[in-house]
Amino acid sequence: MKYIPKYLFTIIFCVGILGSCAEKQDFDQLDDLEVTPTTEASILYVETPERIINQVSGINFYSQTFNFDAFSEEFFADNVLDGVVTYEVENTTSKPLDITFEFLDDTGNSLDSENFTVNAAPTAILQREIAYGPAGRSLDIIRNTSAIRVSAINLGDNTSVSALPNPTVFLRSSAKFRIQLK
Repeated sequence: MKYIPKYLFTIIFCVGILGSCAEKQDFDQLDDLEVTPTTEASILYVETPERIINQVSGINFYSQTFNFDAFSEEFFADNVLDGVVTYEVENTTSKPLDITFEFLDDTGNSLDSENFTVNAAPTAILQREIAYGPAGRSLDIIRNTSAIRVSAINLGDNTSVSALPNPTVFLRSSAKFRIQLK
């Protein structure tokens, strides 16, 4: 067998690589890429102990408007495809309650609302999911929301006290939306 010098082997190897079959690279594929992440975040968390409910005279023991511009941010508003807002109400107090969540526009007009009538404890945690987009309510509600108002009415009295430890009403909400990135 004949000996091939090392440098000649290297030259043959390099020529072989240069002459091999290779597909032309298409760097324009990035233009066809579609990314639709799902983002999830908490919107609101409020808790009110029963002792506070008993101290408030009248039936409306809680009303608060929160500035919430996350939905109306230009990037989100222009790219949101659909989503779900989840509400959760937990009542361990001795009070029957009426609770309303409202989405408000920048002038304070109500765009959408969800109402919960909750019995006195013991009750199950109430959970409700509201879809927005093609399979639900209009996305314009979400796009135009700049504030959220929560109000709660005591449908009972101001003297009873739950036998449960630390009786409290918990109000929670979160959102999960798909966003088109391109």
